[in-house]
Amino acid sequence: QVQLVESGGALVQPGGSLRLSCAASRSIFSRSSMNWYRQAPGKERELVAGITSSGSTNYADSVKGRFTISRDNAKNTMYLQMNSLKAEDTAVYYCNLVSIWGNYWGQGTQVTVST
Repeated sequence: QVQLVESGGALVQPGGSLRLSCAASRSIFSRSSMNWYRQAPGKERELVAGITSSGSTNYADSVKGRFTISRDNAKNTMYLQMNSLKAEDTAVYYCNLVSIWGNYWGQGTQVTVST
């Protein structure tokens, strides 16, 4: 079983920045693809960004140029640097690990962008 723990969510003003972290409990992290998803109230969960075990990345069009996904395999941790935040970025952000052993989710961290 893999446990994923997100942190870093907060209330931030439009135009501000946040850095989310996702810590994995097991070393399969380095051999797994990782993703950040988000779910806003009344909306379906959507993929925000992904990073493969080799470091290739992909982003939703809505966050390209503003968000950066990265990983530190030595720390079993993934990050999401979010800049130029907008009100529409408000959501619960979830960490997702995809491996040959299974598909795992964190509990989510709330990001609220508001004045």
